Amino acid sequence: MPVLPGAEPYRHEGGEVGVLLCHGFTGSPQSMRPWAEHLAERGLTVSLPLLPGHGTRWEDLAVTGWQDWYAEVDRAFEELAERCSQVFVCGLSMGGALALRLAARHGDRVAGLVLVNPGNKVHGAAAHALPVARHLVRTIPGIASDIAKEGSVEVAYDRVPLHAAHQLRNFFRLVDRELPQVTQPLVVLHSPQDHVVPPADSARVLGRVSSRDVTEILLEQSYHVATLDHDADRIFEESVTFIERLADGADDGSGTGADTGVEGTASGG
Repeated sequence: MPVLPGAEPYRHEGGEVGVLLCHGFTGSPQSMRPWAEHLAERGLTVSLPLLPGHGTRWEDLAVTGWQDWYAEVDRAFEELAERCSQVFVCGLSMGGALALRLAARHGDRVAGLVLVNPGNKVHGAAAHALPVARHLVRTIPGIASDIAKEGSVEVAYDRVPLHAAHQLRNFFRLVDRELPQVTQPLVVLHSPQDHVVPPADSARVLGRVSSRDVTEILLEQSYHVATLDHDADRIFEESVTFIERLADGADDGSGTGADTGVEGTASGG
């Protein structure tokens, strides 16, 4: 199936520091593209893959599972790890859960995490009904474009296939059990007004990871897809500041940042 306009994956070859970005459930790279381009402009090597079943039509998502989604980000991570001296992982919504699993499984090969409204649980009575309901009802209305900024639209499906929602529920439960294995530096940016993922999910992540270097930032002006919302620039800048801090002098220990591909890491730079 052809990819929806704007939903194409994105790749930029930059310096020795790499960043992997993971988009959300039923969404596409379009929701992360401005963030990816901002990182690329700062000299980073950037990978923003399209998850299997996404970016085409919801029927394609209905025949995929969490193993497919995770395998794609794991593949993209390995590509960056071969190319770069350090790899950071960023995620939005379900992409945050994918990022957390990468961190839990790959340890210090993941240099740090930046999560925006990370999903941790499928909430409500629907979650308990999914194992049966998915055999009776194919889809429910979509969750796309929860954005406060007028005129900003997310390229995502208008229907959620219940088979895939059941897979998402199982994946969240798996990742929740793995959270104590996450030790990397972590930034969690979340919206108090989020109509898709409640703030409780971010609180759960923050409460269960073993990371000691943790920053929590509230996105007061944005809804769920904050990467396309009023706080987008803040997300972009906070992530660059975070990466610069941890990548400074990563290659040669000189503190110059000359080989990192991150502008501004050099003294006086």
